[in-house]
Amino acid sequence: MEALSPGLFMDKSGRYWDVPSSLVVDLGSAASDSGLSYHLSMHQNTGFPSPLGSEPTHSAPFCLFPGLSAKAAFAFKKNFEIWRSNAKKLKMVQPYDIFLSTPHVSLSAIIGAVATSYFGDDLVRSAAQGSLAEFKGFYMQTSRIRSTIFADLFTSISFSAQYGMFQKKYLDLTRFSACMDFHSGSKFLSGSMLLIDDLSNSRHPKTEAVKATLPNARFSIQQQIAGPVSFRADSGVAIDLNKAGWDLLRVDEPTFALEYALQVLGSAKAIAWYSPKHREFMVELRFYET
Repeated sequence: MEALSPGLFMDKSGRYWDVPSSLVVDLGSAASDSGLSYHLSMHQNTGFPSPLGSEPTHSAPFCLFPGLSAKAAFAFKKNFEIWRSNAKKLKMVQPYDIFLSTPHVSLSAIIGAVATSYFGDDLVRSAAQGSLAEFKGFYMQTSRIRSTIFADLFTSISFSAQYGMFQKKYLDLTRFSACMDFHSGSKFLSGSMLLIDDLSNSRHPKTEAVKATLPNARFSIQQQIAGPVSFRADSGVAIDLNKAGWDLLRVDEPTFALEYALQVLGSAKAIAWYSPKHREFMVELRFYET
């Protein structure tokens, strides 16, 4: 459970919004490598959102308007181990992080469904106006109890590769991971059908249809420098369909970090990261992060 007064939220464009008060209650299944999982949550906002430090040039996300929302998500995850090292670790030498001590190449896939219901006049009205133009999934609105319900499918594909056991003093950890998220299965299917129709009729594919089939992609690279210190870079990949060749690919919202593994705790680290786009710098302490 989390209660904020006031609350600070960031939308998908990187703009910050102040909410007078916010209450969130979450209930989720324990994390597992494979199998079924669930996540249930309720979110109550009080007061209208306002932009932080600037005049409002865009409307606030509808999920920040006053009212109550409830969300239920169920997903099935499957891991595929392509390769895992059987080499023995150095004797009497504890890895700097026990979760980063096994060289491997693996793939994982997640498929699930999510349903969200909004209650309250302002929240229901904002949800309907802000989502129906692009939403392709299941939608239902009832006037008797003033609620709006959205439901859709989602899927995610992740790849991870690691070299080194993170035991030696230098260059004993090189790690790469990539993730592709399809947040809306209905939007993907709708875009795919439009693409098939355009191609079958020898028409140039519509830009909107191509965008609907593209996933949100992110990648991460981590390299040990010396001892418990490693460098990490995380970034998204954006595609500009108005350009050609390699120019259509660009790095989106990169983040650079220095990590210091707290070896005595088994799996903990202090992280100092910087985001050039948002001009943000933060120092964090994280435990048992894989």
